[in-house]
Amino acid sequence: MKTSVKTFPKWTYLFLVAILSFLLCALSGCGAGNEKPAKLRDLDFTIVSEELLPEELKALIEERKTGEFKITYTDTDALYICVGYGEQSTGGYSIAVDDLYLTEDSIYIGTSLLGPSAGDTTGSAPSYPFLVVKTELLDKTVIFD
Repeated sequence: MKTSVKTFPKWTYLFLVAILSFLLCALSGCGAGNEKPAKLRDLDFTIVSEELLPEELKALIEERKTGEFKITYTDTDALYICVGYGEQSTGGYSIAVDDLYLTEDSIYIGTSLLGPSAGDTTGSAPSYPFLVVKTELLDKTVIFD
């Protein structure tokens, strides 16, 4: 008894691989949304120390400081953009503002957490690094990166 195995032309396999690759890329987003919004202009800002924050904003930050948070707060003349990185195992952390600018529809802010440098004395108590940026009051959605 003779059994036969049906084989397909090589192009069929290549076509199937191409289709599967396309589908995987499309379903996973394949980099979609990784682009920063187009900048209209940079925004001037001030880093606000904790003691100069409005009391209501201080309370909001205190409630959220153990976990990561991204909040905005407005008063009559300013917009406060707040970013917290949650509990860190030691002190010595800081936060850098990488970008803060206006787009057509929003305000874009990019920050990064900077760890302690080698040799820094950080102590053993946990810390809760956060940053508050004060900028002009604009009626725009804030996009955090």
